[in-house]
Amino acid sequence: MKLLKNFHARFWVVTFLLAGLIWILQQLLPNAVSESVWSIFLFMVILSYIVSAGSNWLYGQSPENFLQIKLLGMVIRILASLGYIAWVVLAGEKNIILFISNFFILFLFYLIFDIYTFITNLRPISK
Repeated sequence: MKLLKNFHARFWVVTFLLAGLIWILQQLLPNAVSESVWSIFLFMVILSYIVSAGSNWLYGQSPENFLQIKLLGMVIRILASLGYIAWVVLAGEKNIILFISNFFILFLFYLIFDIYTFITNLRPISK
């Protein structure tokens, strides 16, 4: 189980489980999943990996600034997400409500993963 303590391994396990869940939902409920769900998923994977890996690296460099590093990561994630939504909507997405709902569901899954990583990093600090 030492492998699952590694951030990268946990991230990719969550990503593959989420991809499987999206595929299953696309097969069972095609009207509930946007046509562009895979582009949303790819954007969220890239954004979340870069922000989370960068936050972990910065934490290794300066552990006393942990809170500021995590807040910066969340601000970057929100601003990049809003920019992506604006870009896709202005490009002419057919069903905007379904797109935005699918986007924020994926956003929340990766935000929960980021919060989980945050909490697991707090435990060693509190001892």
